[in-house]
Amino acid sequence: MAVIHETTVTPTKLELLAAWLPGRPWYAGSAPDLERAGGFRLDDPDGEVGIEFMVVNDSAGGGPVSYLVPVAYRGAPLDGAEDALVGTMEHGVLGQRWVYDGAHDPVVQAQLLAFLAGRAEPQAQSVSDTPDPSVVAHTPGGALPAGLAATGVADGPDGTDISVREGGADGNGNGSGDGDGGELTLKLVRVLQGERQTGPETDPATTRAYATADWNLPAGGRARGLIAMLRDAIR
Repeated sequence: MAVIHETTVTPTKLELLAAWLPGRPWYAGSAPDLERAGGFRLDDPDGEVGIEFMVVNDSAGGGPVSYLVPVAYRGAPLDGAEDALVGTMEHGVLGQRWVYDGAHDPVVQAQLLAFLAGRAEPQAQSVSDTPDPSVVAHTPGGALPAGLAATGVADGPDGTDISVREGGADGNGNGSGDGDGGELTLKLVRVLQGERQTGPETDPATTRAYATADWNLPAGGRARGLIAMLRDAIR
């Protein structure tokens, strides 16, 4: 499991996000005023990539908004992912780290799919070796098939859609399947809405899996809602 180091990072995570968010099509503000609001981690089975799903509250603009930002921390640049680079930081223990939008990182994609399939356990955001039971995957249509693999990413004003193919990888997301399965869409909810836990996302006729989590509200208290949904692709 990933080790959480008690150290400093320069610039801070919030400083990196504040500079990066205004260029996202799903970001509604212009000059972010951010605070941390929650999140969780997933482990990279190879121990190379740090995976953190951050929730931040933005108080700028017409009112506070909660955003979901998955990030990947790497010890070297990811080839071909220049457009997904959030920035670089200096970690007090690990040295220079390249920070990427996790929606575009293949390790994050694979582990998010593994979590939805029940093969990866969410971990506490700031404590080592501690599962986070508040982050829950639901499969209303039954168990997910093995061999799910991400094949493309599209950011839009309503969030991020990751194209997924059944049979595109082996059961561990390693890209060795036959690629002949159906097409799915994994939607990351970027603008979070508390209490949004029912609707078409819970219907097994339209959704294969979805995930819910908690986060802190700007004015105090906690919210809970959808953070991701895996659906049959719309043709």
